[in-house]
Amino acid sequence: MKKLLFAFVLFFSAQVAAQAQQIKTQLVEYKEGSTTLEGYLAYDATKKGKQPAVLVVHEWNGIGDYTKKRCDQLARMGYVAFAPDIYGKGVRPTTSETMGAEATKYKNNIPLLRQRVNAGLAQLKKQPNVDATKVAAIGYCFGGTTVLELARSGADVAGVVSFHGGLGTPNPADAANIKTKVLVAHGAIDPFVSKAELDGFFKEMNDAKVDYQFIAYSGTVHAFTNPEAGSDISKGAAYNAAADRRSWEAMKQFFAEIFKK
Repeated sequence: MKKLLFAFVLFFSAQVAAQAQQIKTQLVEYKEGSTTLEGYLAYDATKKGKQPAVLVVHEWNGIGDYTKKRCDQLARMGYVAFAPDIYGKGVRPTTSETMGAEATKYKNNIPLLRQRVNAGLAQLKKQPNVDATKVAAIGYCFGGTTVLELARSGADVAGVVSFHGGLGTPNPADAANIKTKVLVAHGAIDPFVSKAELDGFFKEMNDAKVDYQFIAYSGTVHAFTNPEAGSDISKGAAYNAAADRRSWEAMKQFFAEIFKK
């Protein structure tokens, strides 16, 4: 009977907490140069005053359900979350071929990639409920690559987190521009990141004396945070529930450090 009562109290408390929140989401149209972009914004409307914020950069398919889910999670944690649109309004590739082509367009044009992500950062910082001194950026796969380039561009953010992102850059000397702390969550057997790329990243960070953390999850390949990646690690990309949970907790600890008063 006591266990049943305890379970009821927990359930009721959770319901009250959920009702106390009012998560608002909306599409936000903005510009980078002459290009129209459309990002996704999520926040808890019951919170008053300015809040810390997180930029959430999408995977190679553009802003989709997965990116929106992560924004919503962060909003429930008390952050203003914004997914910037790197590709452009309406550009949402649906096949591996078109996703690869679109992502490669920006990986081969780092100045454009940096312009697009910095435009998204500026859009987030201008939101009336955002504390512009407490902004972080996270990204998944293509987005992980992107937030590292955001850091290399010298952006004024408190920290960046790359989840299973590419680590290489054509301009490693730009690490000297990094003003922020860096966290990398990586699959220890990710076949899409070579040893040479790993070694190059470590050298780049160490030479520039960047304050960085690198966590490798054993038995884990690419795309490990996304359930849609499936479970077959032989394909090189697969979901790993433990690595997903552990990397999210690592991110939360990182945020607690960079956002402390």
